[in-house]
Formats: sequence, structure tokens, C-alpha cells
Amino acid sequence: MDTEEFRRLGHRVIDWIADYRATIADRPVAPLTEPGSVRRQLPERAPEGGEPLDGFLDDIDRIVAPNLLHWQHPRFFGYFPANASLESLLGDFVSSGLGVIGLSWQAAPALVEVEEAVTDWIRDAMGLSPEWQGAIQDTASTSTLIALLCARERTTAFGLVRGGLQAEPRPLIVYASEHGHSSVSKAALLAGFGRDNVRLVATDDALAMRADALDAAIRADRAAGFVPCAVVATTGTTATTAFDPIGAIGHVAQDHGTWLHVDAAMAGAAMILPEHRHLWAGIDGADSLVVNAHKWLGVAFDASLYYVRDADHLVKVMGTNPSYLQTAVDGQVRNLRDWGIPLGRRFRALKVWAHLRGQGMVAIRERLRRDLAEAARFAAVVGATPDWKVVAPVPLQTVCVRHEPPGLEGEALDAHTRAWCDAVSRSGVAYLAPASVAGRWMVRVSFGSAMTSPDDTNALWAAMQAEANRNAG
Repeated sequence: MDTEEFRRLGHRVIDWIADYRATIADRPVAPLTEPGSVRRQLPERAPEGGEPLDGFLDDIDRIVAPNLLHWQHPRFFGYFPANASLESLLGDFVSSGLGVIGLSWQAAPALVEVEEAVTDWIRDAMGLSPEWQGAIQDTASTSTLIALLCARERTTAFGLVRGGLQAEPRPLIVYASEHGHSSVSKAALLAGFGRDNVRLVATDDALAMRADALDAAIRADRAAGFVPCAVVATTGTTATTAFDPIGAIGHVAQDHGTWLHVDAAMAGAAMILPEHRHLWAGIDGADSLVVNAHKWLGVAFDASLYYVRDADHLVKVMGTNPSYLQTAVDGQVRNLRDWGIPLGRRFRALKVWAHLRGQGMVAIRERLRRDLAEAARFAAVVGATPDWKVVAPVPLQTVCVRHEPPGLEGEALDAHTRAWCDAVSRSGVAYLAPASVAGRWMVRVSFGSAMTSPDDTNALWAAMQAEANRNAG
């Protein structure tokens, strides 16, 4: 493909995306795709010869778009917000078009320094001290893995240069809330701790980790001859957006010399609102922190901001310095290969910069406050409706609800909950995700799509009531 053909098709792609976004509200939110139906529409083998890509773009319309869950839809209320602003898409296009790889500062000087700048901007916007330094990872899962690797090496005084965990005389222990993200346990396994050495700490009535229970668990492990290593606290759990008490947990971690990592993947965005920073009071006592710019903040996936207070320790753990990447300026610059797992990295900072530059912090704050107000309005409506219940606190933009008709309880109620939730999603009117908390199923309604209006909320509520009543009747 020459540049002129690329220009022609590129215009088609931009037009397609613009039309898709302009008409997305007219599509069903979720498809009725059956497993294997997309695969059957694709060739059995890769083409031997090339062909004009006009047909490829036609197949996006015919095969791909009709078989997607539309995450940018105004009635997408599932999981957490995963906005992808058009501004950030432009930055992503430029990044891919440049085709540079950040192996080192010298390999892409602008990549490194723009990334330094945008991570500092968001750090400052969240009210964090300049002591925190950040880099962009792909996801919070990777960020949590890096945090546990750093915790492991601090606890073992860099056992990686000796025999690693296999040479440690006593098992190292990781602590997390029983409502923490599944990526915490996965990261602990990948970092070599082992499933038996992950402790799930009890929570209070607000579903937040109890600092006293954490302290008791650590003391019990010490008495049993184990080595407490890391605590992962959560600012906004996935199921209910519960907030672990960071300050109290930080004091426990400090008393016992354990690393404290804070998973603020979604809810960290709320900290750009000064009135919400009390929710992570004590954050400056943590060692590491992750906030996903690709969730509620609005940047296109993937852009996970990983911050540490001791960057030198991070570099010692993650650093690599092969001869073919050594340069005369290494002592003066940041080589981002030493700030994460992969050797190379995309120019992700461009989409963050484009998003912040195109929207501005004032507009982003206004959008978040809009979502918070709409969630509060919805929670009040649900709570005032007979047979409906808000089953968890609503500190941010996620409302956890259950329809509880008379005579239904236990497993029968769980089956009813999952049935009407699935019916709403399969109707195409809106998309919801259920979750199990304390052994019972409920439905999460997560606000945050950039296009959601009160009319969309009203349509969702009407569909919820209709499907719940139909299933109960």
C-alpha cells in the first residue's frame, strides 16, 4: 500500500468511526451472537495474495460491528466505564502512524518526556505530592504484578540476584480484601508467592477491608513463622466500589514493614474532584498506586497509570541494561524499559495528551460530577420503589440493586436476579452485569458512559422493571 492508497482508505476509516459513534445509540447495546458464528464467516486460511482493503472495511460492517458489545453506547451500564474519547483516538492514530518503540530515551526521546509530563499532570490533578512518579502500563493487572514484584524484592533484600523465592527460608505472604480484584490473586501467583500464601482479609458492613482484621492476620502469620510481604488495598472495589480505609491500613502496613499497593483502577479518577479525596485519605503512606486513565477518565484503552514513591527501587527491580541499548545519556534520562515488564512500549502518552488537551480538566470534572449525580438520582428512585432494594453503599457511580418480590429468597432469588439481568442485556435496550457479594447475587448499574443522559437512565429503569416483573410473574 502506498501513501496515497493509505490516505484514501484512511479517510474511509475515519468516516466509518465517526458514523459509528454518531449512530451508536440506534444499535442494540449487546448482540445476540452465538458462539462460533463469527468464526464461521471468516476464511479457513490466511489469504495467499493481497487484495484491496475496501472489502476488509465492508466486513467490519458485515461481520464485526453487528457482533460486538458496544462499550461506548449511552446505555452501557456494565462493568466499569471504558470511555474512548475521540480526542484520544486521534492521539492513538498518530502513535501507531509514527511506529516508534520506546526501548530507551534515545530510541524515542519525545515518547519518554511526554509520558513523564502527562503522568505528572494527572498526579497533580489528583492532589498527589510530587514524591509520586509514574509510568504508563497496559492495565491495572500488570501494574499490580509489578507492585508485588517490587514488594517481594524489598522484603527479600533483592533475593532475585540470589536464589529467588526458592532460596527463601520462610514463605512470603500477600494480603488483600476479600472483595479485591481477581488480578491481585493472579499477580501473586505469577510473582511466585503461591495460592496458599494469599490471605483474604475480612471486611466491614460497608464491604471495606478491616484494618484490625489485617493487623490480626499479619500478627498470626508472624507467630506461625511466615513473612508478611505486601498488602493490596482497594479504592473502589469492582463489585460495589467499596473504599478500603487507606490511612488505617497504611499504619498497619508501616508497623509491620509491608509494602502497600493501592488499586484505584476505576475510582482513582474521582480524585480529580477535590471533594472526593477524603475517600483515599492517607494515600501518601502507600508505596505504589494504579489509576486507569482508560476507564472513567476517558482515554482510549490501554493506558494504566502506575505510580511509585521510590522510583529507584522500581528501576532496580525491573531494570535491564543490555549493551546494545546503552547510551551516553543514560545517567541523565528515564529509560522506561526499567519501569515495567516489556522492553519496548507504544507511544501511549500521545492519546493521554490529546485527551487532556482536547477536553481540559474542567470538562472532565464536570462529566464525572454529572455521573455521580445521575447515580445518586437512580439510587433514590430504586430505593423508593416497592420490592426493589439498593444493597450496598453508593460512594461513587455504581449502584448495586436487587429486585426482591415477596416469597423469593435464597437460591430462587439468585436465579431470579440473574435471569432478569440477562433478559435486560439480551433485549438490546441496555447492558448490565451481575455480581455475587456475601454469597448473594445482585446487579451492578455502573454510570460513566460519556453519552449517557437521564433519558437513557429512564429507559434502563423501565427495562429493569419490565423484565424483573415478567420473570417474577
